[in-house]
Amino acid sequence: MGVVIPLEENKNKQASVKPLVDLTKQGMERVNQLILSKAGSDVQMIPEVANHLISSGGKRLRPMLTLASAALFGYEGDGDVKLATSVEFMHTATLLHDDVVDESDLRRGKSTARMIWGNQASVLVGDFLLGQAFRMMVEVGSLEALDVLSGAASVIAEGEVLQLSVAKNMETTEDDYLSVIRAKTAALFAAAAEVGPIIAGADRAGRNALKSYGMNLGLAFQLVDDALDYGGKAADLGKNVGDDFREGKITLPVILSYRRGTQAEREFWRESIEGAQNDDARLEKALGLITKYGALSDTIARALHYGTIARDALAPLPETAYKSALLDVIDFSIARVN
Repeated sequence: MGVVIPLEENKNKQASVKPLVDLTKQGMERVNQLILSKAGSDVQMIPEVANHLISSGGKRLRPMLTLASAALFGYEGDGDVKLATSVEFMHTATLLHDDVVDESDLRRGKSTARMIWGNQASVLVGDFLLGQAFRMMVEVGSLEALDVLSGAASVIAEGEVLQLSVAKNMETTEDDYLSVIRAKTAALFAAAAEVGPIIAGADRAGRNALKSYGMNLGLAFQLVDDALDYGGKAADLGKNVGDDFREGKITLPVILSYRRGTQAEREFWRESIEGAQNDDARLEKALGLITKYGALSDTIARALHYGTIARDALAPLPETAYKSALLDVIDFSIARVN
């Protein structure tokens, strides 16, 4: 299942995250070592659960943003490695908690930790990783960086609660949904990018540029994920196409299709999402309605809009390899729909 999403803007663009990977390779080797060290515990289940998710093949984009944003402003030291590891632990903890809240069975093509060890273990190991993240933040000794990352942790939790309040509610507006993903996804991207210039001693303009870049990159990244669930391939997604539909998740393609549909079509969406009638036949109909009303292409158009804002945020900064690599990440994040 799935539909093709034409994206004229990127058809000749070979977008890649490789420049960022290459530039941060040495730093990420140190991050990976620190991850293994800080995920360790005498309580056997903690490293088992943590390593199950940590080793599951994610690109670790967020910690790379921290390393690159610090290097962009000439940082020298080891604080960037500790903060990057903190960012990754915050992200991993969020995934562990998300899978419990969403009752997810698969994550990146593997059984979720909650399916193997149970909900309680997943939540508690997530809490352990958050604790380790904050210990590393304190070790860095930057109150400003600690303030930014702790603030992001609070916003992410607020986003989780906000998502619960709009879950399976077809009257959710696009503004409501953007508030959810701004908190749940984009806030950590923004914090990951902002703490780099903070520890590098950058001025307020530099900090704000990277914060804006991260926030808008995060929004674009999540919107592309939303589109991929209805227009991607299972091998690329690490889950089955249509899992958001089967789980009754309200995402932008659904919101747009619902609001643009006829009364009968809106009733179909209410039965499917609110009433949990979401078998394969209904998924096929959902895909048809999403295509009929251009909801995927418009979701990608939104992603392109936020990608442009992220690009403009970096425009005043000097032209360096790190800036170029960060710009490439925008194109890579959006071109995943190809």
